[in-house]
Amino acid sequence: MEPPPDHAYPAHWEADVVLRDGGTARIRPITTDDARRLVSFYEQVSDESKYYRFFAPYPRLSDKDVHRFTHHDYVDRVGLAVTVGDAFIATVRYDRIDARGLPASAPADEAEVAFLVQDAHQGRGVASALLEHIAAVARERGIRRFAAEVLPANGKMIKVFRDAGYTQKRSYEDGSVRLTLDLEPTAESLAVQRGREQRAEARSVQRLLTPGSVAVVGTGRAPGGVGRTVLANLTGAGFTGRVYAVNRAFAEDRREIDGVPAFRSVAGIGEPVDLAVVAVPAAQVPQAVADCGRHGVRGLVVISAGYAESGPEGRARQRELVRQARSYGMRIIGPNAFGIINTAAAARLNASLAPRPPDPGRIGLFTQSGAIGIALLAGLHRRGAGLSSFISAGNRADVSGNDILQYWYEDPDTDVALLYLESIGNPRKFTRLARRTAAVKPVVVVKGARHSGSEPPGHAVPATRIPDATVSALLRQAGVIRVDTVTEMVDAGLLLAYQPLPAGPRVAILGNSESLGLLTYDACLTEGLRPLPPRDLTTAATPDDFRTALSEVLRDRACDAVVVSAIPYVGESGYAGERGATTAEGDGLAAALAAALREAAADAPAKPVAVVHLEIGGLAEALSAPPPRAPAQEAQETHGDHKAQEAHGDHEAQETHGDHKAQEIHGDHRNHREQSPGALGGARIPAYPAAERAVRALAEAVGYAQWRRQAAEPGKVPEFLDDAIDERAAAALIERLLGRAPDPHGVPLAPGDAGELLALYGIRVRPTLPAPTADAAVAAAARLGHPVALKTTAPHLRHRADLGGVRLDLADEAQLRLAHRELTGALGTPAELRPVVQAMAPRGVDTVVRAAIDPAAGAVLSFGLAGAPSELLGDLGHRLVPVTDRDAAELIRSIRTAPLLFGWRGSAPVDTPALEELLLRVSRLVDDHPEIVSVTLEPVVVAPYGLSVLGASVRLAPPPARDDLGPRRLPSY
Repeated sequence: MEPPPDHAYPAHWEADVVLRDGGTARIRPITTDDARRLVSFYEQVSDESKYYRFFAPYPRLSDKDVHRFTHHDYVDRVGLAVTVGDAFIATVRYDRIDARGLPASAPADEAEVAFLVQDAHQGRGVASALLEHIAAVARERGIRRFAAEVLPANGKMIKVFRDAGYTQKRSYEDGSVRLTLDLEPTAESLAVQRGREQRAEARSVQRLLTPGSVAVVGTGRAPGGVGRTVLANLTGAGFTGRVYAVNRAFAEDRREIDGVPAFRSVAGIGEPVDLAVVAVPAAQVPQAVADCGRHGVRGLVVISAGYAESGPEGRARQRELVRQARSYGMRIIGPNAFGIINTAAAARLNASLAPRPPDPGRIGLFTQSGAIGIALLAGLHRRGAGLSSFISAGNRADVSGNDILQYWYEDPDTDVALLYLESIGNPRKFTRLARRTAAVKPVVVVKGARHSGSEPPGHAVPATRIPDATVSALLRQAGVIRVDTVTEMVDAGLLLAYQPLPAGPRVAILGNSESLGLLTYDACLTEGLRPLPPRDLTTAATPDDFRTALSEVLRDRACDAVVVSAIPYVGESGYAGERGATTAEGDGLAAALAAALREAAADAPAKPVAVVHLEIGGLAEALSAPPPRAPAQEAQETHGDHKAQEAHGDHEAQETHGDHKAQEIHGDHRNHREQSPGALGGARIPAYPAAERAVRALAEAVGYAQWRRQAAEPGKVPEFLDDAIDERAAAALIERLLGRAPDPHGVPLAPGDAGELLALYGIRVRPTLPAPTADAAVAAAARLGHPVALKTTAPHLRHRADLGGVRLDLADEAQLRLAHRELTGALGTPAELRPVVQAMAPRGVDTVVRAAIDPAAGAVLSFGLAGAPSELLGDLGHRLVPVTDRDAAELIRSIRTAPLLFGWRGSAPVDTPALEELLLRVSRLVDDHPEIVSVTLEPVVVAPYGLSVLGASVRLAPPPARDDLGPRRLPSY
């Protein structure tokens, strides 16, 4: 057998991965230049691990072994290594074999696989990550099964195979366990992969937010400057760990600065450092990163600017920064970051430029902009809101909003997630993570830079063709609360953090101002809520009157939420809050009214309450003030601080301490997530200066609560077990139509080919016959049967009945000849118009169904009414593919013109079940065949019984890469 020729080095197999403990490593193919690294790696593996690998004592590799393990053809023989720095920490290889277990080439589709992990790195999830990547490589090379021989005593390796989620068989032969794995991904293997991804990425963020020690690299020798500011903020916040100041310009005899130990390098500290805040000029950052990496720093916050935001050279500098940091197993916040904050009592970390950290609270905040971060911190502080954590990622070259969502998902200290995003690096992953997180806690997003081409220059963003309205629809499908401004984000966040979710849209309105009540009523109608008639307490109402009224409406089963409106109390000396003598009266009113409302809300059934107030100074602060602490709670927090100090005092047990602290801070998050948001916030009530803002926040909560109830019982993707779907025949047809060398830009299908492909999925397109002449039109009508339609297919006239390009209900030959003569006489020659004849469909509502593959978001299914509603007004609904039966039903009802489908103004309702089935079939088609990059069905005439697809276009192209289905990997920039 002739050996296959060596293939070029497969650079696309290289990947950075996050391991189980939150550190990073690099996976790459082994090359002929790796002989020295392989020998060094093998020397550091224990005799026991060598025995498990080779089934016999094997103290060293021979020259022949080294050659065999470093020379691969990347097809039948493949080896991958996991590296940290320049050293191997693990390897895996496969060799293609035939049915007798002998070396083979394609079409043999089985390979023998073997792993070896350095003992010091076992237990970090290295082998699991390697299995994902070597399996993906094998599938790419046509290998469908792995076979592995494992000694029964090697329980760790057996567990790696058993827990992977692949279909497998196990047998015992000659004293060893033989495992056979089917490499076709399964729902279980994908769930296992994503579960490991979540735990690893959450752990990597947790390591950044809960360090035992922090070094500020670039602490200035003189007061002021970025480094010195961060150092002051760290110590000023009462950080529970150790802090070090680092600057290579320090005098050799300098021992401290501002009471903090000072060193010329991280290496000089002599103790473990978990987090380094880098605040040196960009040109000095590589040296600082190398210093940190060589001495085991776990993560970096890079405040330094001068990276991708500064132009092409800066972007190249940023890529090198990420590569360098990951090579040492470190993750990065930044560069050009504002910093991070963790208010947990066990951490009290303020590694940021914010001089005053926020109070502890239940809200997590992520921003990509330092300026927006400053504004949000200030705004939340003014509203009395506390934070659990704050991350300002700057250029987000590494850690992104996706990573933070992974962390917040299981963080018991975070009830509400607020994100200001200027770009979304991996939209598919973001919507997946957001959907999962939103199922247990609200996710509120403001998307800046919404217009195409306006992404911040520091961000690497995949190209996308979908408009912002589509992005918004897809986010809402995932349960994300999408708002337009940071003010709206804060408004919604406060309500969601402090109050329970509403059970429905019915809103009770009460207050001491009839006019303000009417404004609130109107705002509720505008936002799609169902307000009850406002209850006017009159301007003479006292706090006791408010308490009584609020208690009554909260106990009323006819309402789901309450908006309280309040203006200053009017007394004999004027209104409370007026300048001068009545100031004390106004302050007293605010305190008394807040106490009354909080008491009523605490004693009544759990329904959300929002307050709208005008000119009542101090009311918002009094309503948002934390409830009094019980003595037991204070004792517990004091005990927690004491434990944190004790834990930080022992650095020799750093890894154990980190795991223990993760459990202490994260705890068991399942019970917490079962509570309604705000359940731990006491009787805090959000206050708003305008009725419209309060009602808009409440409307977002109502919509989110409805989504969450529906998400508890998700829809299903129908199997369509009828004979109308032939997936294999469709795949063969697509392969034939694309050809052996497909055009990477894609090819549009001829109408006949498009109809044939769609028919394989039960989608029937009404046939059309060409009518270049009047005689041809008459012959076509004779074949199809009268009445018929005559229409042009020229691109500029297609679907344009308003321009005269469509003639309907032609009942006989005379009408058809007349229509053909008028059409060609008014609009152009037959060659220009390309007229066709089609049998008339039953009358109904004209709709349009589209599916398209976006390179960033994936496959998107869209629906709307044909013509002006969709083209002029943009009235289209969108859902990510694959859609469920519930998605299809909601998609039809999501457009503003949906009433036309359900009997508007006495018209007959159309067959929406048939329309839902069509949507599901199109979804299934594009999900099964990624080569279908676009489908348009227009018009689809939906009648009271059944529907007719009158026109269809399909475009094929080589399938785009699906990184969301491949092995875990960090994005590369």
